[in-house]
Amino acid sequence: MSWDAEVLIIGGGQAGLACAQALAERSREALILDAGAEPGASWRSRYDSLRLFTPRRLSGLPGLALPGDPEGFPGKDELADYLLRYARHFGLSVRSGTRVGTLKRRGAGFAAVTAAGSVYTARAVIAAGGAFGQPRVPGFASALAPSIAQLHSAAYRRPDQLPPGPVLVAGCGNSGAQIAAELAADRLVLLASRRPVRLLPLTMLGRSTFGWMNTLGLFAAPRNSVVGRAMRRRPDPIFGLELRELIGTGRIRWKPEVTGAEGERVRFADGSEEQPAAVIWATGFRPDLGWIDVEGTADELGLPRHHRGVSPVAGLYFAGLPWQHTRSSALICGAGRDAAYAAEHIAAYLQDHRPI
Repeated sequence: MSWDAEVLIIGGGQAGLACAQALAERSREALILDAGAEPGASWRSRYDSLRLFTPRRLSGLPGLALPGDPEGFPGKDELADYLLRYARHFGLSVRSGTRVGTLKRRGAGFAAVTAAGSVYTARAVIAAGGAFGQPRVPGFASALAPSIAQLHSAAYRRPDQLPPGPVLVAGCGNSGAQIAAELAADRLVLLASRRPVRLLPLTMLGRSTFGWMNTLGLFAAPRNSVVGRAMRRRPDPIFGLELRELIGTGRIRWKPEVTGAEGERVRFADGSEEQPAAVIWATGFRPDLGWIDVEGTADELGLPRHHRGVSPVAGLYFAGLPWQHTRSSALICGAGRDAAYAAEHIAAYLQDHRPI
């Protein structure tokens, strides 16, 4: 059987590009299918004020540094430009504007059927959609009155999307914290969090705090190591002390977890209620594996089955998952390490399963 590529990579973000380059270094052909207009396009759709908490020296992929102040923090468009440049610099094969609707087994390999009906085949596939599948919103959000504006953080771009008045940001990861700080410039912000927020300064002694943690090996510790297990038990820290200042001045009011909603009021874990003009659900994402029509891909919770990105389904791999191997697996600074591991495994698989 003839194949369109040895390896299909579904997703053209940092994880997919790193995998393609790692395979190219091992003389293996990869074709990236990406729904966006260009590699890295998903970064352009993030909120305008987004800045990474990893410095530039830790925000590049193997073989091409991110230009600029190495201790500075890149914005989302800067990173999108870099990923496009990375794909062009290494001559990676990318089919942009190609959304895969279904992945199926075909003979000893796989067939990816696009939304437009095209079919691409390969001996192996890397699902590199990363950590952002379907936005997660609590079911009770539908009980809020239509007069309360609602959107997920994935759809937030800038403050003028929202009506005047208090805003509830439900969820306090780094995205929720950055959005809350931006909105607090001209309105009251209620920031709800399930757990106490752990704040760390963005820089320490002239270097990024993330850089110090990386130097200490915290972000290279395997998920099941003593350090990895300890990190997974604790919520991720919020990088930057803006929240402390804004909470101190009253421009942001901390609230416990949102537990319900009805009409124009939102209920919290302490029994209190508030009436915001708008709600931003910074409540994360859930995996979206519905497009993979291959038995054995997901567990009973709908999470991908894998060990360091290697699926029990022969020839199927994952990239860019949270804690795929380490804390940095879903970050750009960890993409290269995971890509190298996957590429080694795939090269061996292709060698052992050569077409007759």
